[in-house]
This record gives sequence, C-alpha cells and structure tokens, in this order.
Amino acid sequence: MHSADPFLFQLFFIFVWAKLFGEIFERLFLPAVLGEILAGVLVGPYGAALVVPTDAIYAVAEIGAIFLLFTVGLETQPKDLLSVGRTSLYVALAGIAVPFVLGFGYMLLRHHTAHEATFVAAAMVATSVGITARVLGDMNVLQTIPARIILGAAVFDDILGMILLGVVVGLVSTTGLAWAQLLITAFEGLGFAIIMLFYAPRLVRRMEPGLERMSTHDAPLVIALAICIGLSYGAVKIGMAAIIGAFFAGLAFAEYSPRWNLRPRVSAINEFLAPFFFFSMGSRLNIGVFNGRLITSAIIITVLAVISKLVGCGLPVLCSGWNNALKVGIGMVPRGEVGLIVALVGLQMSVISEQAYALVIFMTAATTMIAPPLLKMVFRDVVPLTPATGMEPAPALYTTTTTEEPPNVTTLK
Repeated sequence: MHSADPFLFQLFFIFVWAKLFGEIFERLFLPAVLGEILAGVLVGPYGAALVVPTDAIYAVAEIGAIFLLFTVGLETQPKDLLSVGRTSLYVALAGIAVPFVLGFGYMLLRHHTAHEATFVAAAMVATSVGITARVLGDMNVLQTIPARIILGAAVFDDILGMILLGVVVGLVSTTGLAWAQLLITAFEGLGFAIIMLFYAPRLVRRMEPGLERMSTHDAPLVIALAICIGLSYGAVKIGMAAIIGAFFAGLAFAEYSPRWNLRPRVSAINEFLAPFFFFSMGSRLNIGVFNGRLITSAIIITVLAVISKLVGCGLPVLCSGWNNALKVGIGMVPRGEVGLIVALVGLQMSVISEQAYALVIFMTAATTMIAPPLLKMVFRDVVPLTPATGMEPAPALYTTTTTEEPPNVTTLK
C-alpha cells in the first residue's frame, strides 16, 4: 500500500494542476489543452519540478492519448466522410501536401536529419478545427459554404493525417531500402484505413443483434472499449502508432455511437485521462533549449504553418473568390492534438531532438491562438445563410439545431 502512495499522489497532483490551468485558459477564451500543456511545463521536471512523472504516469498518459483519438474517431462517421464533397477532399489533400513540403524543406535547410524533418513536417499537416467550429458557431455562420467546406475537410484531414503518421512511424522504425519500405508502410496504412472505413462498420452492424442480447451491463460500451484496445495493440504490431488503431476503432463505432450513447460515456473517460497526456507533453518540454536561434526557427516554422494552410487550403476554392479562399484557409490554420502526438511519438522513438519537439509545441500553440481573432475578422461581414455561389457545397456534418457538437470540439475542451 505504501508503494502506491506516491503514484496516487502524482495522479491527484497532475490532474488538479492540469484542470486548474485548463480552467484559466477557458476563461481567457483559449483552448484548455494549451493550459494543460503549460501546467506540465511550469510544474514539471524542467520547470518548478514540483512533480516528476514516473513511468507509470507516462503509461497512464499513453492510455489517455489512445482514448483521445478514440473519441475523435467516434465523432467522424464514415458515411459523412464519403458524402462531404470533392471540394472538401481537395482542400484536405492540398492542406496536407503544402505544409509537409514546406516544413520538410525548411528543416533540411536547417541541417536537421531527414527523419527529424519528416516528423516535424508531419506534425505541421494536422489541422484541428475544434476552435474554428466553436468560433463559427458563436457567430452563427456554421451553415455558410466556407464553414461547411472547413468542417468537411477536417474529416478527410483526420483520416489522411492518421495514414501519414502510420507511414512515418513505419518508415523510421525499420531498416532496409527506403523506397521499398515507404511503399510497404504506405500500403499498410492505406489498407488499414480502407478496412476500417468500409468493412469495420459492416462487422459492427452484424454484431448489433448479439450485443443487444448480451446480459453484460452496457455491452456495446464494453465491446467498443475492448476493440479500441485490441486495435491499438494491432496497430503497434504492424509497425504503426497505437493511436491509429484507436482512431479507426472510433470510426468503426461512430455510426452507432448515438444509438448506444457511446460518445458521452467515452468522453467522460477521456475527460479524466486526457489531462495526464497533455500534462506529460508539457513536462517533456525542456524550456532551457530555447535560445535566440531556436526562437527564430520556431517563428519561421509558425509562419510557414500559417502560410501553407492559407495557400494549400485556399487554392481549391479560389474559383469562388479570394474572400472564400481566405476564410477556408484561415479556418484550417489551427493545429491540434494529432500534431502534438506526432511530435511526442518522434521524441519517444528518439528520432527527433528536444529542440525539434519544442518547435512543434510552439507552432501548435501559436497557430491555435492566432486563428480565432483572424476568423472573427474575415467572417464579420458574413450573413448567417448559405450564400448563392457556383461552388459545389459540401453537405453539412451537423446542424445548429442538434445538441451534438461539431467534430473535434470535445477533444479540445
């Protein structure tokens, strides 16, 4: 019992500090996740050293990351992915390609290794539109064409980001011919995504009668959690990150989440575990690595992250006017939890340095705080009705009359 005391105290201490800083940031109209990361920076081993996370705490944090991505997957129904329209797909593809190329090129110019440049570039592609959706919802413009395209592109962005992470992890964790390994890991990631998108929901549909006959209390939730953990393990066994399996497990159950009331219950688990993950991320950030050269690099990376999304996501809708292109580009600027996880995976694999890790943390925080005021500026003259344009509208993923939240809002609270 005595050996458990320090562990329990660390759980208590970390949870309270993370939630306290999260509440402060919420009151400042900033994402709570940034407060939780800052708590780890300030009271962690590189700050005041009030708490030094143990291996057990880091294990809890890893489980938190798994449930975080499981929650994101539950918010992304495959049928929505297949019906959001070509425009959203083009926005997502360009919004991934341009940041990756710019980030990779800049890191190579700064004489970083190819593997380190790959991880930083992969962290730059992941958009999290939770803040965007919240701002647009407050302005009552969620039903405008630019807002619909942003939310539709976010669905594709999550899928493509997970595939890219799987390819990157598989590539750097093995040896051999680079191009051959790249093709193998790419096919593995793509095959995993296709199976989970098209066949896993059918399997869940066949399981439905049996689940409803089970005597186990909350049988659908129990099975969903078991499959989440099982796929996380399976993803690791084939050379990808555990969170990829968790994300696609969420996709498999997303269609049945409202019927089985999965999302609020999984979100409750996530509310407890996610703060440990974000706190641990902050605790790994060595603020002593920041010097004049690194701060300059961090600012440049942030500028590239903003410009790449403006250009990459804006070009596919440029035919509808500069104004719409600017709205979509700014809406896709915020980075979020997926980018942070990419950087953490690279740090845990000893592929990226503390300096590169600090670059990603800085870039994520900066883009998340830059986006809300810019969104309010470009959407201030928008009438909250769908504008009559010739651009192909992507179907709305939700309506303002429902009680469900838009994608990724839950994970950023």
